[in-house]
Amino acid sequence: MRNADIQELTEFLMDYAISMLSVGTYTARVIKCTTRIGKVFGYEVHISIFSRNITISVFAQKDYSLQRTYVRTYTESPINFDNISLLSALSWHAYDEKITLKQLKKLYNKIIHKKRYSYFNTLILSCFANAAFCRLFGGDLESMPIVFIATFVGSNLRKILMMINFDIRFVFALCAFVASMVAYIGTNIIISKTPDVAIGTSVLFLIPGVYLINSVIDILDGHSLIGISRAISMLILISCIAIGLYITLSITGIRMEY
Repeated sequence: MRNADIQELTEFLMDYAISMLSVGTYTARVIKCTTRIGKVFGYEVHISIFSRNITISVFAQKDYSLQRTYVRTYTESPINFDNISLLSALSWHAYDEKITLKQLKKLYNKIIHKKRYSYFNTLILSCFANAAFCRLFGGDLESMPIVFIATFVGSNLRKILMMINFDIRFVFALCAFVASMVAYIGTNIIISKTPDVAIGTSVLFLIPGVYLINSVIDILDGHSLIGISRAISMLILISCIAIGLYITLSITGIRMEY
């Protein structure tokens, strides 16, 4: 157990917890890692996480009159499994190595400011992945480059709209429509025997799979409020994807048969 200023520690724990939440960590893991760091410095940490807000209360173990409570809002960032792993390992490093809070903050900042994979590399890999899904779900070889291009167009459109701060539900509906329409046009230019598969798989890059998994984990771990909230939010986004896809199918007359 090491001594640390409660004000400084609480501010760090809030930043640490928000960093974990924003990159796609499920609730129980955030709570375990954050409370572990608090325990290292002789404090009890109590956390309440909601869909847009997080509350952290820090108490001195030997003197409950010494306490701090912070409430802050947070926003979700792109999924980053590398940061999730490194931030989780950081809590164990603090627990095992008996480092000071100053050293801990230095390591934390190094993780947060670590250079990410370039957007272009991630985009190309995402396009290849979607093309592979097309083949996996029964699409022919002609459909694969079509899905690749549709994913490329849809992903870039999503990036641009999110930078302009459009409503995320509108973004998902519009990107699903554009990607599926590009796939339909592609199946007419490059004759494909499986246009339905090409159109169906062209929107898979929009599916919020990690957050759906996290919502189930949260509910099973007893964090029902945040779990149900996440599940409802993701179902709304999936409904927006379905609306965009439905518009394309209505315009083109294509029938999806599986």
